[in-house]
Amino acid sequence: MTMNLKRIGLVIGLALAAGCGSSPTVRYYTLNAAEAPAVAAVPGKAALTVTVGPVSVPDAVDRPQIVLRVSANRVERSEFDRWGEALKLAIPRVVAASLAQQIAPAQVFVYSPSAPPADLRVLIDVERFDSEPARAVTVEASWSILPRVKGGPKTGRSVVRESVGAAGYDALVAAHSRALAAVSRDIAEALRPMSR
Repeated sequence: MTMNLKRIGLVIGLALAAGCGSSPTVRYYTLNAAEAPAVAAVPGKAALTVTVGPVSVPDAVDRPQIVLRVSANRVERSEFDRWGEALKLAIPRVVAASLAQQIAPAQVFVYSPSAPPADLRVLIDVERFDSEPARAVTVEASWSILPRVKGGPKTGRSVVRESVGAAGYDALVAAHSRALAAVSRDIAEALRPMSR
């Protein structure tokens, strides 16, 4: 009887020791706005106000884990490589920062229901946000620019495929940032005539 208790105690001790091993480290990544050439402000012109958002993203990627496309019909979630913030928050932040660099004079903000209405509002529907490891990222987005006072909405669509150029998540996330910069350039081109 004592031998069985010792054996059971040893098995439990070994199981606890195995469970106390170090677990893999979770890494967090953020999208950023690429530096764009600043556009000079026009003297004496009032600053245009623009809000970006809300942004919708596909349910498949609307999660903390970075989702990888491994084939036409299969995706995988990386449990230890995650977004530092929700894509629904990161994308409007990055697009707003990019637009602020490209449109002058303009004050560009991320949309908030409590903020005063802006002159123009940019809505973005991200239809595809694919990450192919060591290959490319693809961002497809439809967007609308809604004026507060005069004129009707202006709509557009951006389809961007950006080469990753290297293995690893750092390169993958940097490629997504470059893809969003390209989407921002498309929106900026549409915004300029509306800001005059």
